[in-house]
Amino acid sequence: MKLKVLRFDPDTKQSGYVSYDVKTKPGMTVLEALFYARDNYDDSLAFRYSCRGAVCGTCAVLANKVPRLACRTQVAALLDGNLKTELKPYHASKLDESFDPTDGILVEPLPHLPVIKDLIVDQKKFFELYRSVEPVFKPVDENPEKERIMDPKAVNELEKYTNCVLCAACMGACPISGEMGEYLGPAVLAKVYRFYIDPREGYEDSRLLSANKPDGWWGCQFHTNCKRVCPKDVPPNIAIGKARKKIKELNKIPLEIEMQE
Repeated sequence: MKLKVLRFDPDTKQSGYVSYDVKTKPGMTVLEALFYARDNYDDSLAFRYSCRGAVCGTCAVLANKVPRLACRTQVAALLDGNLKTELKPYHASKLDESFDPTDGILVEPLPHLPVIKDLIVDQKKFFELYRSVEPVFKPVDENPEKERIMDPKAVNELEKYTNCVLCAACMGACPISGEMGEYLGPAVLAKVYRFYIDPREGYEDSRLLSANKPDGWWGCQFHTNCKRVCPKDVPPNIAIGKARKKIKELNKIPLEIEMQE
């Protein structure tokens, strides 16, 4: 199998594709293929990894033009075409016509983030946006006299969003994140919604309204790429839709958005 990797040299500022012949084996993942290339051809090949169990979110890359976790993406499934994911087009999604996805795998760094080296991207902006919404639990009473009991239905709804591993795959697939630099993005907005619907949360509507701006809830155009690439099936698009509906009920739509509508 040919593994074609987009490499970037931070010293020369030059980038280009390099192909490696990888000997595949049953169960091999894209991450293992990268290790094979590094160990057998060039030990300077740079990529991130940690848990290898789809928990840390560290190894997100663009594999055959779709953001994926390298540690859980099976090489055989990619080659067989069993992992086809139809995405709304954006600048990084067009596959090189000279590359045959049935003969190999194309690996590139996650889009919309600066590349440090090879497949390693700088996630500083992603986490700046994440921290800007204060993604921490803010209860009404920090010292309750008894435990906070939750209804199972509320727990099930919360779990749709608490499963996020902050891999930034959704940001990499989002056309708006590529166009609007200050757009909070799918992962961040899903996190805001996660705290808003938590029955133990004390800030309620103010939490929802913290993202009530053009580069918050209203920046989304519902391409739904975020949901399609999420390795944990988190649905940011649904959270954003419900948040907008609630804001309209509260009659708190920003003036510039009202004028556009």
